Amino acid sequence: MPATRGWRVLAGAAAVFVADQAAKAAVLAWVPMGTTRPILPGVLSLSPVANTGVAFGLLPGLPPVVAVLAALSLFAALLYNRSGRPGTRVWATGIALMVGGAAANLLDRLRLGYVIDYLDLHVWPVFNAADAAIVVGAGALVVALAREERRADSRR
Repeated sequence: MPATRGWRVLAGAAAVFVADQAAKAAVLAWVPMGTTRPILPGVLSLSPVANTGVAFGLLPGLPPVVAVLAALSLFAALLYNRSGRPGTRVWATGIALMVGGAAANLLDRLRLGYVIDYLDLHVWPVFNAADAAIVVGAGALVVALAREERRADSRR
């Protein structure tokens, strides 16, 4: 991956990190933890909760080793990105979204002992912007890998 793309990945990850932390602070300033404020009644509410599990509140009450595993996963993603994977914009965007989201949630877990989730769609567990960035980033990586595979197949 070109050096400039590496800086773009880090800048994108930093932007996701800052946006998520700012959103969490703004939501908590407006809606007290454990309460709900409807934004689009029946569709979207802000419902800040302490998530002691993994993404989307799954497996609540996990031990602190989860933070260590999250940190190792974040480190692995950064190293993997430097390992000569495709240097497409889609790939770089996916890595930036995943790393920024993971770092934001890791900071919550290390600082607070839990992750602050607040987006409530009423048909899905409460989540946050970092979770959304991780999911969208993973989707971007799937798209980038599929494109790479198609290119490889067409060359054979």
